[in-house]
Amino acid sequence: MKAKVIDGCISCGLCVNTCPEVFQMNDEGISEVYAQPTAENEDAAREAADGCPVSVIVIEE
Repeated sequence: MKAKVIDGCISCGLCVNTCPEVFQMNDEGISEVYAQPTAENEDAAREAADGCPVSVIVIEE
């Protein structure tokens, strides 16, 4: 599984709150992936992607 954040993040923080092991806010306040999902947190990463209000988190299998 691979996660990425594409253009369009509105800085709501949902992904960071849902899966802080994978997502963080960068210096511009935009979400980014700083560690790829592991077996232990892949469900939380999917939940973050599903909950993203602007659908900018892409999960590739």
